[in-house]
Amino acid sequence: MAREPITYLLWSDLVGVTRTRGVPTADLAGKEETGLGWACAGQALTAFDSIVDNPWGPMDEVRQIPDPAAAFSFEGEVTGESWNAAICYSKRSVTEDWDCCTRTFYARALDALKAETGLTLAASFEHEFTLEAETPVERGFTFAAARRANLFLQDCGAALRAAGVVPESLEPEYGASQYEISCAPSLGVAAADAALIAREIIRAVAAEHGARVSFTPKPARRAVGNGAHIHFSLVDAAGANVTHDPGGTLGLSPVMARFCAGILAHLDALVAISAPTPVSYYRLTPHAWSCGFRAIGLQNREAALRVTPSASPHQAKRHRAYNVEYRPADACASPYLTLGALVLAGLDGIRRELPLPPAIDRDPADLTVEEREALGIVTLPTSLEAALAALEADEIARGWFSPTMYGVYRDLKLWECASARELDEAALFARYKSAY
Repeated sequence: MAREPITYLLWSDLVGVTRTRGVPTADLAGKEETGLGWACAGQALTAFDSIVDNPWGPMDEVRQIPDPAAAFSFEGEVTGESWNAAICYSKRSVTEDWDCCTRTFYARALDALKAETGLTLAASFEHEFTLEAETPVERGFTFAAARRANLFLQDCGAALRAAGVVPESLEPEYGASQYEISCAPSLGVAAADAALIAREIIRAVAAEHGARVSFTPKPARRAVGNGAHIHFSLVDAAGANVTHDPGGTLGLSPVMARFCAGILAHLDALVAISAPTPVSYYRLTPHAWSCGFRAIGLQNREAALRVTPSASPHQAKRHRAYNVEYRPADACASPYLTLGALVLAGLDGIRRELPLPPAIDRDPADLTVEEREALGIVTLPTSLEAALAALEADEIARGWFSPTMYGVYRDLKLWECASARELDEAALFARYKSAY
């Protein structure tokens, strides 16, 4: 008996989990207009099989409408597992957006940026993860670690390309059994789509190899953390990168300098979105190359924003490749929420013509308190509770979200904070390692 091909309709929820409903592939075309129904209350699901109180009743429903431009498939090289998928917009009706759809949140942020500046965002993610296999791998960027996972990495590369995501590097990372796959940048909403696709493809390939991966920001207190660093640049209507100005501070154009200033101005609130779990803050510590301070610097991995020029000696190539890296992010966050919030923070910097703070050319943790104060460098929130309080206090950042989306997101995260307090440390790390 032949198997029935299924296409899975996917969406990223408020806690960064990819949810789905499936339809027979033969019926997919008929779902492209009206999609499938989904209870609004599903947006109040935690990552741990529970749901928080929410404003929706048992009859409130949205439509999960697949976007044909965000369709992809997986063909396993080992077991022959295969499936199709399409990323959705969650809509109140065919013609009405839903104010709690993460993909719509990012799309609207991009629309605002384009309307006011004529620009859009190009972005890419570095996906760090722990590969849990029967045979542990070597440590520390070694060729032995690469060889141990060579077939897995090769299959990831092939599967990502087949899904329309271009891998740029596939390598062992610093931690035990830790790897990183970085992908090429995409424009607009496709950048967040590529992040969702990459994570699900990496999970699928690992399963084919009898393993699993975890994108948790901290597998254990002493383990090396997994980040999801975001490289971004501003692009004009002609497709030109407008991030670089050789005469600008840190080589940044005036518009990008203001964009970065906006991100830094709202950074305490932003980390409540981009580092959204209690275990995220075990990673965001000084001397961990993950960013514990609000600062910007050229190639500085301890700054929240790291300016990353191209290594090419040719000015035209340097101009095309110039970008900025946002470092205090991990894969427990929805890529749509994170990128949308970054765009809105940057747009606020452009609107208010915010000046770029002084650049830092060393580890901020090595400066005295007085030196940091003189440079405007402050410690990031050290807990999810503190980050949520910063988001609550930032009236501009809070206004990026509809009241309903903000309220449900806040309640989800406060639930996580309360739940974390009931667990011992080992159980807390294990919980997030399993969920993500």
